[in-house]
Amino acid sequence: MEWNFQTAEELAAALRAGEVTSAELTDEAIARIERDDKAINAICVPDFDRARAAARAADQARARGEDRPLLGIPVTVKESYNIAGLPTTWGMPQHRDYMPAEDAVQVSRLKAAGAVVLGKTNVPLGLQDIQSFNEIYGTTNNPWDHGRTPGGSSGGSAAALACGFGALSIGSDIAGSLRTPAHFCGVYAHKPTLGLAANRGMVPPSAPALPVDLDLAVVGPMARTARDLTLLLDVMAGPDPLTLGVAHHLRLPPARHERLRDFRVLILDEHPLIPTGSAVRAGVNRVADALVDGGAHVERHSPLLPDLTEAGTLYSQLLVSGSVARFPVEPYDRLRTRAAGLSADDQSLDAARLRAMVFSHRDWLQANNRRELHRHGWRQLFAEFDAVVCPITPTPAFPHDHNPNPLERRIDIDGVEYPYFDQLVWAGLATMPGLPATAIPAGRASDGLPVGVQLIGPMFEDRTPLRLAELLEQKIGGFQAPK
Repeated sequence: MEWNFQTAEELAAALRAGEVTSAELTDEAIARIERDDKAINAICVPDFDRARAAARAADQARARGEDRPLLGIPVTVKESYNIAGLPTTWGMPQHRDYMPAEDAVQVSRLKAAGAVVLGKTNVPLGLQDIQSFNEIYGTTNNPWDHGRTPGGSSGGSAAALACGFGALSIGSDIAGSLRTPAHFCGVYAHKPTLGLAANRGMVPPSAPALPVDLDLAVVGPMARTARDLTLLLDVMAGPDPLTLGVAHHLRLPPARHERLRDFRVLILDEHPLIPTGSAVRAGVNRVADALVDGGAHVERHSPLLPDLTEAGTLYSQLLVSGSVARFPVEPYDRLRTRAAGLSADDQSLDAARLRAMVFSHRDWLQANNRRELHRHGWRQLFAEFDAVVCPITPTPAFPHDHNPNPLERRIDIDGVEYPYFDQLVWAGLATMPGLPATAIPAGRASDGLPVGVQLIGPMFEDRTPLRLAELLEQKIGGFQAPK
């Protein structure tokens, strides 16, 4: 039997029934990587010897009567997570030899749950791109079209899942880095509520792995089905045992509804700051039609929706305001000079990002206060709706663009060019207020490329968009392997 495209849930059942061993699953996954990954370049740091040893240990544990959520299931891990004995570089050449001494907390949780780690997946330089390429490991290609990107920064993980290189993967997300690769590669991902999953050890190379609460950034699961996302989230979720975990125990509320017809959903397919491409709009409408057909209450407009223009601008400001904190004095002074030269009439996102790079602490606090007003607005909206369906980016996967100056790159939306980073506003819709968002496949474009949408849910009610994702998977279908 071909096991590589089976779900984690199916693999767990087969392992429990004795139909297959973890050693067999692991050998089959490694053989597939060795055969197919030359063209994709998703697995940048293989760890096959230790994977085989872990698989044998999993089989021995099962023979002793042990059973854990992921016991014996082959998985991959984004390169940016610390794994003892493997390099963590974040694609930065100066750190190509950095080797952390201990596992990230999420890697520890994977191993404690019994997972077999096959290796690490590729990322962009410093995790700061919507593509996945760097000087150390090269370029990861989209499995559906090798001339296109699988997305970033968890692009290697999404490509690995689409190719059958392991049943699950873990990634991270601050600017759509889980959701965009899932959308581009036709798989599933979940951006948890901010703070739901501990992030210690998902840290730049050579930086200490401290239990720090990050602004905007989360770690989260990737899979080929919605149910597998929930399985992996249950392993990942929970506070860091060094901080809140000393006193807090996590108990996520159940999904608000179990049946599609009970959901109240707001559909968004237009953003005031950037157009939505026809292929993505069709995907949103495909999901909307499935919801209506399933009896859900669907609306296209609501006065409760926070202002999208301010949300996009505020997200851009918060995203970049911390990015220059460690800049040397001279480059920082040049940014201040450039920002001071902007016209007061320039309200573009590029201008907002430049101004935010030289925010004072007072400026940042004002932006953060506006974020809190948006969070309150979302709470009011989710009293009337259970989820919001909207794009992840305006287009399917775009062609590789390795222009070293990303500010010179452009994104083509139905034949019209727009600033490259403006496409992040849809991802920022959930990121800025810290809401959970589940990326699901929503069919394919006319050229065969996958198209996904995101289901945004109420804060700390992650099971609600995950359950809706599961119901929609049953209704419209889910992952399909690339031909």
